[in-house]
Amino acid sequence: MDIIEILKYIFLGLLQGITEAIPVSSSGHLVIAREMLGLEAKGLSFEMLLNTASLIAILYIYWKDIVEIATHFLRFLGGARDAKAKEEFKYVMYLVIATIPVGVTGLLLKDVVGDNVTVGFIGAMLLVTGIALWIIKSKEGIKQDGELTLKDSIIIGLAQSIAIIPGISRSGSTLVGAMSRGLHQKNALRFVFLLYIPVSLGTALLSVNDLFTDPDMATLWFPYLLAFISSLIMTYYGFKILKGLMENSKLEYFSYYCFALGTFSIIYQIFWA
Repeated sequence: MDIIEILKYIFLGLLQGITEAIPVSSSGHLVIAREMLGLEAKGLSFEMLLNTASLIAILYIYWKDIVEIATHFLRFLGGARDAKAKEEFKYVMYLVIATIPVGVTGLLLKDVVGDNVTVGFIGAMLLVTGIALWIIKSKEGIKQDGELTLKDSIIIGLAQSIAIIPGISRSGSTLVGAMSRGLHQKNALRFVFLLYIPVSLGTALLSVNDLFTDPDMATLWFPYLLAFISSLIMTYYGFKILKGLMENSKLEYFSYYCFALGTFSIIYQIFWA
């Protein structure tokens, strides 16, 4: 394999990592990259590998939160009924409830919605993502973690399930869902990415057999590894970018990006595809 081919794998890893963390649709970007740059599809096992890298990055970022939540959740199961134990038990239950819609949607539509979509379709969905981010950009929520309700978790979960459509950003749709329910931006960001963990983990577990039976693994393990590392690193920094812009109320920057890329993708589909 020549250096150009290796660089293509690294590029896909970088692209997956940065776009998984920010609300611009990682799946949509991979479709656009393949079409416009002439990159062939690498298969579900390769995409699962990159998603797993992103998952590890998010686990690292929220590790302390996960340990704290798990500790108080287990304390509640062990009989503790103090305020913190109750709060974290409810928080875990709301995460579980919010995961259900995307699981059901994925099972029902797995054979209907796929990656075999046009760049123009991706562009249209990026415009939808951009509009949603634009609408929510100035929303000043005040709800803290302990103020989450069952209705909040259901609505956030339904918002996440929309992202099964290629071109709709998962983090974008869930952020919009969380912020529309009045969550403070910091708390919305936390819930959205903690919610990403069970969804991504479930996807990885369901796809692990594909990875081990992938005939390319024996010959392409090195570029796969480089892509994995690239995705891991860029997910971390992508999250930092998102967090920084949200803390400075600059969420609309992502809507501008979605508008620009979405419009360009539609024009590309009309005139060059």
